[in-house]
Parts: sequence; structure tokens; C-alpha cells
Amino acid sequence: MGKEQEHRPGRTARRGPGELEAQILAALNRAPGRVSARWVQQQVGDGLAYTTVMTILTRLQAKHVVRSELIGRSYVWQPTSDEAGLAALRMRKVLDSEPDRDAVLASFVSALSPQDEQLLRGLLVCDEGDEREA
Repeated sequence: MGKEQEHRPGRTARRGPGELEAQILAALNRAPGRVSARWVQQQVGDGLAYTTVMTILTRLQAKHVVRSELIGRSYVWQPTSDEAGLAALRMRKVLDSEPDRDAVLASFVSALSPQDEQLLRGLLVCDEGDEREA
């Protein structure tokens, strides 16, 4: 008999890699300003433990995606990046961990849709123009 994931009341299905980080970052990007971890916990919901929220916020801070400030006896948090920035950070980490960057980039580009390839070309042309002006 195959193993089936047991569903327990009050528990949600297991999140994919990076999904909780993205949810917490999305909540911070919706925030009216600097907010407490408790505020983030309430926004994400799903029975998420306060300690889990603090762990993820600390990890995001180590990645320079959020920053904290001590106000009184509590920390408040704010994003320094958006979800796209977090995804780009993950992509750079994967690229940095591979011994043959050229092969990885070539494989990535060859797998792009024509629309994504055109978008990437446009972004690269814009960046080259910015560098020439500097």
C-alpha cells in the first residue's frame, strides 16, 4: 500500500520550496509601512506559528530581502525587495552553485519561449545602453 499524506484538522498541505518565504514577502509588500511579525502572521494566516514567521523573516533578512528595526522592545519589518527580487535571488544562487555557468545559462536561454527570449533581449539591450551612458 502506498504512503498517503495524512490530513490533520487545522493543518494545510505542505508548501513547496520557497512558497512560505514568498507569502511572507507578499504580505510585507502589501503592508501599510513597517509592521510587526505578529501582523505578518495574521496576514499569512493558515495557523502559522509566530516562531515560524520569525524564522522566515530572519532568513529573508540574511538574504537582504527584508530589514528590521527595533522600536521599543519589538522589531518591525519592511521589504527591501519584491517577489521578483526573491525569485531572482534564488536563480542567482542556483547559477552560483553550478561549476559551468556558461552551460547553465545557455541551457536556460535555449529553453525560453520566444516571448521570454525577446523580453530578455530587450532587457539586455536596455542594460547595455545604461552602462554606456554611465
